[in-house]
Amino acid sequence: MSESLKSKVAVDALEMAIDARKPAAGLIHHSDRGVQYACGDYQKVIKRFKMRPSMSRKGDCWDNSVAKSFFSTLKKELVWRTKFKTRDQARREIFEFIEVFYNRQRMHSYLDYMSPEEFEDSAAKAA
Repeated sequence: MSESLKSKVAVDALEMAIDARKPAAGLIHHSDRGVQYACGDYQKVIKRFKMRPSMSRKGDCWDNSVAKSFFSTLKKELVWRTKFKTRDQARREIFEFIEVFYNRQRMHSYLDYMSPEEFEDSAAKAA
């Protein structure tokens, strides 16, 4: 979380995700056309890790429906229900919501009522 749209936050998040997930070359990296994703620093990381960039079409909200759905859930289930006293508290609670609850515990109807972690484990075992 940042107070600005500077590329460093997005680049750091991408590098953290790459380090955690270790994606294979050829991974399709989809984003919207935000300046932080289109900038040279961010695109260099995508190229360095041999990802294939994919960006939403201009003005087409359907291209990013998964991300929009996620942020809607985050807002409804945490942000609008919580009065954060500080930015640090918001960071901690949003991190916990995403990394602990949303990815490891919350069942997702789209994933046949499994958490994302369970779904990935199941897919890896089937492969």
